[in-house]
Amino acid sequence: MSKEKLSNSELLDDLLLQGTKSPLFSYLSSQVIALCQSLGIEDRQRILNNLEQLWLPTALDLATKRRKLNRTPIQGVLGGQGTGKSTLCLVLKSILNALDFSVATLSIDDLYLTYAERQALQQQDPRLIWRGPPGTHDLELGMRVIERCLHMDGTAKILLPRFDKSAFGGAGDRDVPEIITKPDILLFEGWFVGVRPVSENCFERPPAPITTPEDIQFAKDSNRRLRAYLPLWDKLDSLIVLYPEDYRLSQQWRKEAEQKMIATGRTGMSDEEIDRFVEYFWKSLHPELFIKPLIDTADLVVEIKGDRTLGKIYNKQESKSAKKSTF
Repeated sequence: MSKEKLSNSELLDDLLLQGTKSPLFSYLSSQVIALCQSLGIEDRQRILNNLEQLWLPTALDLATKRRKLNRTPIQGVLGGQGTGKSTLCLVLKSILNALDFSVATLSIDDLYLTYAERQALQQQDPRLIWRGPPGTHDLELGMRVIERCLHMDGTAKILLPRFDKSAFGGAGDRDVPEIITKPDILLFEGWFVGVRPVSENCFERPPAPITTPEDIQFAKDSNRRLRAYLPLWDKLDSLIVLYPEDYRLSQQWRKEAEQKMIATGRTGMSDEEIDRFVEYFWKSLHPELFIKPLIDTADLVVEIKGDRTLGKIYNKQESKSAKKSTF
């Protein structure tokens, strides 16, 4: 098969019809293996397993959705530290680009308020010592980007916001936006993309580290601030949740990442600093309270095991009778 002689529609149809038996699958496999190895993932069998079980089916679903909607689908991707959301987005982009679909990725981190705005916010609420929790993002900016992806013509230029986390000694600040044409598909990823407010009854006996009255109040305030994000979440056409088999693994994975960074000569946080950092976010939006409920509502839920391999995968499109989730 000559990829160059086929349209994206023909390429998609061939993959949908033949799956891994398609001549195009061999080409995609080599591309994905090379990409993953450049990201430090060396296990070829693990890469191929992920490609067959998750990456390729998800890419084909997005391509099919783009064709049916005849507009840019907005795909939400939720995942905490170490769950592989960045890798997922990069691989999806690689596969979809090979099928001649343009893809843009927007992170919720790109929507942070400017350094000056966050300094002013911290004066109003000293509990917001780190960027990240609800209330530290420019939601109007996010809505503008998504609306332009949905409604502007295909030749229009879009300013995709970017955030420099190294600015101001690691406090971070808005960077020069990336200028793109309207993408065929937009991936919107982040650690609480799609998370919705919960009942305040959930805070009567909250899980650790929400232990003090001050912790409970912070959790309640973060829950209330989530309401402002709902118009943004309502723009999602579907949501993928990457869910660790134990949410506490994100703390371990963050430590491993910092240790690797320190080993290269760069500065990083100590284990104690990481514990405080991660627990701060758990106090804001605890995974047991806010992420776990999405297992029953998200379009695709992917369990991530302790060794970062794939566990159970639940697709909402499957019949309800087939759903026996044990997450």
